[in-house]
Amino acid sequence: MQVALKSCKIIHLVNTNERTISVRKILVTNALPYANGPIHMGHLLGYIQADIWVRAMRAMGHDVTYVCADDAHGTAIMLRAEANGISPEAQIANVQKEHIRDFDGFGVHFDHYDSTHSDANKARASEIYIKNREAGNIAVRPVTQLFDPEKGMFLSDRFIKGTCPKCKAEDQYGDACEVCGTTYNATELLNPRSTLSGATPVEKSSDHYFFKLPNFSEYLQKWTRDQGRLPLSIANKLDEWFESGLSDWDISRDAPYFGFEIPDAPNKYFYVWVDAPIGYMSSFENYIKAKRPDLSFDDFWKKDSDKEVYHFIGKDIVYFHALFWPAMLEGANYRTPSGLFVNGFLTVNGQKMSKSRGTFIKAETYLEHLNPEYLRYYFASKLSDKVEDSDLNLDDFVQKVNSDLVGKVVNIASRCAKFINTKFDNKLSATCAEPELVQSFIDAGDSIAKAYEAREFSAAIREIMALADKANQYIDEKKPWALAKVEGEEQQVHDVCSVGINLFRQLAVYLAPVLPTLAAQVQEFLKLDRFDFASAQTALVDHEIALFQPLMQRVDPKAVAAMVDASKDSLAAAAEPVKVEKKKEKKTEKKPEPKVGEAEVIGIEDFMKVDLRVAEVLDAAHVEGSDKLLQLTLNVGEAEPRNVFSGIREFYQPEDLKGKLVVMVANLAPRKMRFGISNGMVLAAGNGEGVWVISPESGAKAGDKVS
Repeated sequence: MQVALKSCKIIHLVNTNERTISVRKILVTNALPYANGPIHMGHLLGYIQADIWVRAMRAMGHDVTYVCADDAHGTAIMLRAEANGISPEAQIANVQKEHIRDFDGFGVHFDHYDSTHSDANKARASEIYIKNREAGNIAVRPVTQLFDPEKGMFLSDRFIKGTCPKCKAEDQYGDACEVCGTTYNATELLNPRSTLSGATPVEKSSDHYFFKLPNFSEYLQKWTRDQGRLPLSIANKLDEWFESGLSDWDISRDAPYFGFEIPDAPNKYFYVWVDAPIGYMSSFENYIKAKRPDLSFDDFWKKDSDKEVYHFIGKDIVYFHALFWPAMLEGANYRTPSGLFVNGFLTVNGQKMSKSRGTFIKAETYLEHLNPEYLRYYFASKLSDKVEDSDLNLDDFVQKVNSDLVGKVVNIASRCAKFINTKFDNKLSATCAEPELVQSFIDAGDSIAKAYEAREFSAAIREIMALADKANQYIDEKKPWALAKVEGEEQQVHDVCSVGINLFRQLAVYLAPVLPTLAAQVQEFLKLDRFDFASAQTALVDHEIALFQPLMQRVDPKAVAAMVDASKDSLAAAAEPVKVEKKKEKKTEKKPEPKVGEAEVIGIEDFMKVDLRVAEVLDAAHVEGSDKLLQLTLNVGEAEPRNVFSGIREFYQPEDLKGKLVVMVANLAPRKMRFGISNGMVLAAGNGEGVWVISPESGAKAGDKVS
């Protein structure tokens, strides 16, 4: 499309053809989502922040590469795959498809999205390890751990429960007591048991591989204080680690483990946090091979590189990124990141996200009800370069989007475009009636660009909305709708509405990093080849536009309520039976639950048909695609564990159930559900306000018959 742009006589206007900028080459990465579950609102805060920054830097003319990958290794993924009856490779492939779908839905567009389970990452992880080993940064020494003789594997603290050695509280994990707060080694637990099999673990020694982090203490203290490297609050927090002294980092795990085998160490695997950040490098490497042969891996990662590398991460993983990661890179003679951009956590309505309140909202659920650009805008209006938690207040969300985007920005175009379309043959005025006003909007681009670059998105949004108010004030004062009724004022109507369209164009360009879909629609409406900051330095005069189409609808509070409702767990709707064709039956009223003593009387022979057994929960996990169910792996004293789907997700977190003894109906016919086969039923009691899984007294063990 060729578009002729004629310069408006604007004071001190800069011709974009004469403007030169120093193009920066930048590599941006996001924290790697774990390939074990869906993307939710809390995740999206960081990904949307990075995507806005990338788009803004590109709009300023810089060459930015944006990559990410799924974090695909670890015991949790291995066990999830086992519970689902598939290979770990199939598990991570399935989740990756969902992650890519959700990112695309929210306009988070990576140049390349990889997996840490790749040949490139294996090779790069091995190389970095060997370089550190040769530099004397690796140590090997025996470690005594608890070992599950039935599962044939060493147990991390999360898979061990027992009695606290201090206060004697039962059912405590292998690292700390939740009752008295004491921390301890798992080997100190009294009556320990494996939450995976129920077996009593035994102590067993194994050689472990350690990264000598103390070798880099002096280097890291300087590195974390380098100008612009870390937020000041994060650098101050890291001082606590330096004051207490850095310790060697255990980087190995024994088989069975889903990950990469350590070179020259059979049956020893890299701990997931070794190869996860290396995934930034391998994803970039695979991107170059697949799409950008003009880029050089070494140009970005060699020791003396002048290119920029930034990691966007959440504050919960700062320790790995600000200590282990730069130390590993330094030890392998690679460059370290130019900076870490750290975001806080997300709350909803001022509280931690909650499944029972419907505020633990998955990306998929949001997309089923609302425009993703609403959320991008709301997050942008809250974000700054500070490491602060953000709150998604749903009432404020509705009000802000409706007021700012619909009531202010889009309203400008809808008020002016209809006159250009219907009265002036879709063409803007040949002159610029308000050169100083238009120039003030153009001049604002510099400060808005600086705010974007500094990740002060909320400041950029405030300035853009102040311009929107100014534009609406201009249109309100000129009243083109009233002028249109006055004979002889056609030219003034044309001029006013043309100025309005120009002001709207500037706002849309400035909002493009936040609202890429809206920007693309505006670009099409205005028939422009380019829509970046540099292309918006001259006004559009004598320029043809397309027929205006509605750009954005108001947020319907009912849609927000429906999203929240869809995010709530409900025990009543947990069982999702396979649909079968039935003959039409007369509708009958649903009978209320019988009161105590009012249920249908059965004989002892009926009751004796029910085989009730004690079962131990070996594993528990959310069921992807269901807001109601938990998937339980149960030890019932049989050769193989059972898979059972239970509609208790509203009332229990998976970690609350692991290692717990429950009672189940063991001779219930297997039930085919769309998530798999459920082979039993866990008993629970409820009163309409809550549900409690029935547990036997201590002393019972898996397989015991309940009678």
